[in-house]
Amino acid sequence: MMLIPTHHFRDIERKPEYLQPEKCVPPPQPGPVGTMWFIRDGCGIACAIVTWFLVLYAEFVVLFVMLLPSRDYVYSIINGIVFNLLAFLALASHCRAMLTDPGAVPKGNATKEFIESLQLKPGQVVYKCPKCCSIKPDRAHHCSVCKRCIRKMDHHCPWVNNCVGENNQKYFVLFTMYIALISLHALIMVGFHFLHCFEEDWTKCSSFSPPTTVILLILLCFEGLLFLIFTSVMFGTQVHSICTDETGIERLKRKHQPREHRGSWKAVKETFGGNFSLNWFNPFSRPCDPEPLNDRAWVRQVASLSDTDNTETTEEQSEERKDEDSVEVIDE
Repeated sequence: MMLIPTHHFRDIERKPEYLQPEKCVPPPQPGPVGTMWFIRDGCGIACAIVTWFLVLYAEFVVLFVMLLPSRDYVYSIINGIVFNLLAFLALASHCRAMLTDPGAVPKGNATKEFIESLQLKPGQVVYKCPKCCSIKPDRAHHCSVCKRCIRKMDHHCPWVNNCVGENNQKYFVLFTMYIALISLHALIMVGFHFLHCFEEDWTKCSSFSPPTTVILLILLCFEGLLFLIFTSVMFGTQVHSICTDETGIERLKRKHQPREHRGSWKAVKETFGGNFSLNWFNPFSRPCDPEPLNDRAWVRQVASLSDTDNTETTEEQSEERKDEDSVEVIDE
């Protein structure tokens, strides 16, 4: 009899040979610690470049159209410092979200030799991704762009050219927050600048000609409004996902499986790195990392968890998730 936990809702193939672990290539040699993570995706790279270009465009308009020509030096200095600080934090968060491993599962470890070396007990279950040939833990999903299974994958974001997973969700949240803040700040400054120019001569409120000034400000206003709405929605969605301990993919597929929730506050602390402090808003501080485990240790851990509460799957559940995941059952 094939047994699986009820909280997986995954496809079950009743023929063990479906896995064909002998066709998996041996796992690659692990790279050095701290190896940079970068996805070579043309669309994602283009979106990341556009993101930086738009931030730098806003920087140009704020500095050279609104702040430097202003006669109020206190106003210019304060707003210049605030805007540049937020822009720096936004771009730093973007880099960390793009260049941080989101939680990739070791690739190609579902070999016949590796599965046999686990020496799992009868009834224990391990899951295998047929796309990247890896043994995957619960709540991991395969990304067709990254070509890897990602732990707690929320979604793949082309704007950061990376998946949003358990290791870089903090940086993505900070990126959306800081972009929303600089967009709001830019919109407020554009409003004040228009009022100032209407009261005085347009030739004195900017170092550019009046038509050029108007076009640059309108473009910045459109950009700020668009990204304020977009990033605010993304920020709220991510915070909701963290507090409910439910990823975007799980909501999309309605995977309301009965599982133990860690609690909102505990999930927030694990995502942002410990108890509340300024490090929560620091893109250079890392989130709480679980105790590192090698491939064999975490596979044993997952298999043990699967063995604690297993029941027979139904054919209806199998049909719902057909062709997504496979399962390997060790039975003596």
